Amino acid sequence: MNTKLFVGNLSFKTTEQELEEAFSRSGKVVSVALPVDRETGRKRGFGFVEMETAEEAEAAIRDFNGQTLGGRQIVVNPSHAREAGGSKRSQQR
Repeated sequence: MNTKLFVGNLSFKTTEQELEEAFSRSGKVVSVALPVDRETGRKRGFGFVEMETAEEAEAAIRDFNGQTLGGRQIVVNPSHAREAGGSKRSQQR
């Protein structure tokens, strides 16, 4: 299993530090990323958390999927690599 997790439905106020502190309860957090919109600079409402081991990633999914963080019920799933060619939006042009 991949150790990188997709975390969806995040509050726009959630910080990388808050996400790291929360997920560290399930194991060692290697990295946290909260993408921002290129045009507005605003957070996009999702992020990625990389755990040190597959076992810790599985524990984080069990511990956090469906739980409330920052007043919102979050979704936690294994992250899947993007397909080559970029976003669907760029492929439609």
